[in-house]
Amino acid sequence: MARRRTLRPEEEQLWHAVARTISPMHRSAPSFPAPEPYAVKTDTAAPLLHSQPRLPLFRLGEKSRVQNNHDLAPTVSESLSSAPLQMDAKTHGKMTRGKLAPEARIDLHGLTLAEAHPELIRFILNAQSAGLRLVLVITGKGKRRDDTGPIPQRMGALRHQVPQWLRMAPLGPAVLQVTEAHLKHGGSGAYYVYLRRR
Repeated sequence: MARRRTLRPEEEQLWHAVARTISPMHRSAPSFPAPEPYAVKTDTAAPLLHSQPRLPLFRLGEKSRVQNNHDLAPTVSESLSSAPLQMDAKTHGKMTRGKLAPEARIDLHGLTLAEAHPELIRFILNAQSAGLRLVLVITGKGKRRDDTGPIPQRMGALRHQVPQWLRMAPLGPAVLQVTEAHLKHGGSGAYYVYLRRR
């Protein structure tokens, strides 16, 4: 780091002579904003108060002007409802309104993922070989747990995993459509699985 030296007397005279010949660029003195007031408290962990609010003012009942564009994965309901329709629209409408009765059902409550996967494969392939078209897969909604971490936890491992299993081999070729069940058949804790003909 370079050391600062003081000006010698002849250098200082020269500096003052040059400084007298200079005219300022801006006639008015520069204005600096006043410092923001701080709240004085005895607690050192207390936040500092700012003179202006950080968020724009709003009235009750007014819609938010800020768009929250979070890159969150869609819910199971959203992903199933946005899937393309592979079956007859009239039959699909009856099925989603609960007008069609499932011909068979399997309840996966209380099973782990490792236990539920082979049971689901066996059930779906047996139902298709028996000529059934509409079956009900009950997964349950899952237990609500304390979510204390920074990453949100999904509720219901089976509820999220079963639609993926139904799209993958060996079940993918057997399944025509997967839809969330009507309330009288379990609602969001169950799925209608419409099977292809053999």
